[in-house]
Amino acid sequence: MAHVRVEVADHIATITLDRPEALNAFTDEMESELMTALDRCDADDDVRAVVLTGAGRAFCAGMDLSDADATFESWRTSDRAPSGSQYRVEGQRLPFRRDGGGRVVLRMFASDKPIIAAINGAAVGVGLTMTLAADIRVCADHATLGFVFNRRGLVPESCSSWFLPRLVPMSTALEWVLTGRLFDAHEALRHGLVRSLHPAAEILDAALGLAREIADNAAPVSVALARQLLWRMLGADHPMVAHEIETHALNVRGVSADAIEGIGSFLDHRAPRFADRVSVDLPAVFDHRPVEEFVARPGGAP
Repeated sequence: MAHVRVEVADHIATITLDRPEALNAFTDEMESELMTALDRCDADDDVRAVVLTGAGRAFCAGMDLSDADATFESWRTSDRAPSGSQYRVEGQRLPFRRDGGGRVVLRMFASDKPIIAAINGAAVGVGLTMTLAADIRVCADHATLGFVFNRRGLVPESCSSWFLPRLVPMSTALEWVLTGRLFDAHEALRHGLVRSLHPAAEILDAALGLAREIADNAAPVSVALARQLLWRMLGADHPMVAHEIETHALNVRGVSADAIEGIGSFLDHRAPRFADRVSVDLPAVFDHRPVEEFVARPGGAP
């Protein structure tokens, strides 16, 4: 039985964690199916935005521990582990295994389509850390959230040690992670982890509304470049890095069919009809070599 459901309508893909009877607890199958779903969304030029949500009353209650022993031995040795995720480490009796939530968020990070997480209910452990790689998070006003790893003798995962301090103040990230306590949606909103709160019955509509705003008004190729620019420049050591890449992107996109359409539709006071496709028209702006003119002079001025 599938653990993830994907539906595409009007340029928006809705990816639903679909184990409501288990509060959408994270499984090996869910890991693999999420990766496949994200691949499918990127490959489909009809998809301009993605909404990630959960079926039933929870978003995701964390890792499914029903088949795992207390030391994760069964998880490390599972014959259901995705291909290539297990490896040997010298001196270790059991194979090591790549963090499944980490694999999912890395795939989200690399996405060409913007991702909006509609946290429709409880989101704990990997059920919360997987949302950190979404571009926008909206949350049900009754939801309970928690980075509970330390209370289980574990450590944070899903690349959350990278994402979380980039979304909330470090002191807040430390408090939430070190205590492992549960906190409510209102606290998440106060600290900027989520964009807005909504009644549970309205949470999906709120996320779809944001997705619709992107899908109807923004050029898909430009959206793909913009989200990667914002995420990747978080780790840049100087604004010159952004200047180089943005200059390259602006020159390439400035003469594109989308730019002609975008400016023309603005001047004509009509909705744009962007024709460029992510699958074939996405320029490799992150791979170009800086030209000589960008070499920084003393003081950092170009």
